[in-house]
Amino acid sequence: MKTNCVRITRFGGPEVLEPGQMDVAEPGQGEVLVRHTGIGVNFVDVYHRIGQLHGDGPVPPFVPGVQANGIVEAVGAGVDTVSPGDRVTHANVGLGSYVHHRLLPADRLIRIPDALDDDLVAASYLRGLTCHYLLKRLYVVKPGDVVLIHAAAGGVGQLMVQWAKRLGAVVIGTVGTDAKAEFVRGLGCDHPVVYTRENFVDRVKEITAGEGVPVVYDSVGADTFMGSLDCLRPMGIAINYGTASGQVAPFPLQRLHSKSLSVCRPTLRTWIASRSDLEKSSTEFFQLLADGALRIDIAAKLPLRDAAKAHEMLEGRTLSGAVLLAP
Repeated sequence: MKTNCVRITRFGGPEVLEPGQMDVAEPGQGEVLVRHTGIGVNFVDVYHRIGQLHGDGPVPPFVPGVQANGIVEAVGAGVDTVSPGDRVTHANVGLGSYVHHRLLPADRLIRIPDALDDDLVAASYLRGLTCHYLLKRLYVVKPGDVVLIHAAAGGVGQLMVQWAKRLGAVVIGTVGTDAKAEFVRGLGCDHPVVYTRENFVDRVKEITAGEGVPVVYDSVGADTFMGSLDCLRPMGIAINYGTASGQVAPFPLQRLHSKSLSVCRPTLRTWIASRSDLEKSSTEFFQLLADGALRIDIAAKLPLRDAAKAHEMLEGRTLSGAVLLAP
């Protein structure tokens, strides 16, 4: 069968996102045919579009997108975990989510609980899984921890602030404007820092009485990472999980020596590679959503053919909510 899609045929700006069609086969052994109902637009999609590669990035032509929700339309042989009509979601099953229909491995699909709205999950699932491993596994946030979250008003940052507060942390969050500072304060950020007029390293030292923080969550990259190291207390860890301003330049390991610092550059797919980890992370995140513990805003839901506009909106950094695509 033919299905609508959006392709990237060359690296570049949003204009390289081109609507088209592609063939989709019938599901084979262990496979499921899913009709997408909502596609999450995430900043990693921008990285892929501009060719900011991490050693294993895609080469055009390819269909972008790493997350979507949908309805199961058909299942292949040996599939007994989902059935036609089930609402399901998926994240990081390789690229290819900017499509109407998609073949997916059954063991990477998670059923959406009846209590949750499709768009709510589409707007937050990938980000929720990311927050789960960052806050509860890679560094286990404890009550009383003072944590620094860069880009606190961004898509992941908003969830990080709320979840960290729920875990009992004191949250310092960097933002670009006073309006964003007030916004993240409303999400629970104890100390918003407007980095465009405040030195975030000085502010962290002031807030912590010179001690520094045990962990920095840095999704910005080149512009902030060396300063992030300066914010750490002895034996602290700087986690660079995004590169919105570009990749971090190489630096001497000796830079970490005086305070026995650690640095990590993780990726979500390794933290949900096993079925058990995927299920546990999803269950815990869905429970928070069902409890109303996390505020999820949706700024826009655009037709799939308008993926270029969605990317323009995302890169404009003026949104306070998620952008979705509707096949």
